[in-house]
Amino acid sequence: MKLTLLIVLAYSNLIFTDVVENLYEIKNPKPARILFVGNSYLYYNDSLHNHLRRIVEESFPDYIDLLEFKSATIGGAKLSHHNIDHLLEYKNLEVSKPFELVILQGGSSEHLTEESRKDFLQYAELLTSKVKDSGSDAALYMIHAYVKPHEDYDPSMLGKVADLYDQAGKITNTNVLPVGIAFANAYKVKPNLKLHKDFDGTHPDILGTYLAACVLYASIYKKSPIGIKYNYFDSINDEDIKFLQQVAHKTVEDFYNLKLIN
Repeated sequence: MKLTLLIVLAYSNLIFTDVVENLYEIKNPKPARILFVGNSYLYYNDSLHNHLRRIVEESFPDYIDLLEFKSATIGGAKLSHHNIDHLLEYKNLEVSKPFELVILQGGSSEHLTEESRKDFLQYAELLTSKVKDSGSDAALYMIHAYVKPHEDYDPSMLGKVADLYDQAGKITNTNVLPVGIAFANAYKVKPNLKLHKDFDGTHPDILGTYLAACVLYASIYKKSPIGIKYNYFDSINDEDIKFLQQVAHKTVEDFYNLKLIN
């Protein structure tokens, strides 16, 4: 199974080899104060920021008292819906100091039309500029694609999303977090894996949220998620944990062309 996983993932990423050419410079490679800005993709399943925080607490136990992770989400929101000026005033969110990293997640339909793509790029540039002017690093959260039974299911959706986030990353000199690619890689190996909610084919199920947390951990801290013990309080079985950690590890290494540390 391990050999099969590595072979399949190596080939699956060939479609997206031009998405990231290099990592953009960041001020803080080990952020303790992180703001998540997005929609229901983030807040489903006990909120993604909580899962990432628990993984970081396990990996960096000396950081536990320093961590301040906040999530500001609006159901169905696009980038243009967020009052980033209010959110960056860290005291408004009762954070002790300015944020060190702000993760921006766009709407799931922003790739669909020329007008919506233009708006996404415009607001990605505006929001990342304000984030960086505040002294924080910014990152763009690449969303996952729809699956059946979603009415707008399209097998080519991820390619369109990846292209859009690639453009945004290059225009803004901002790193992209390859969550959507990790979802696709996992499905290529295990097509029957349940990363999405069955009832709509768009929102993540708990395994999807866990995979996203592993991708963010590896992308932000440049550490491998393989071996992390956190399993959402025994809610995720060992086989799924191991598989999702391997997928996140391989996806991030391929996407950024780097070697994660253990």
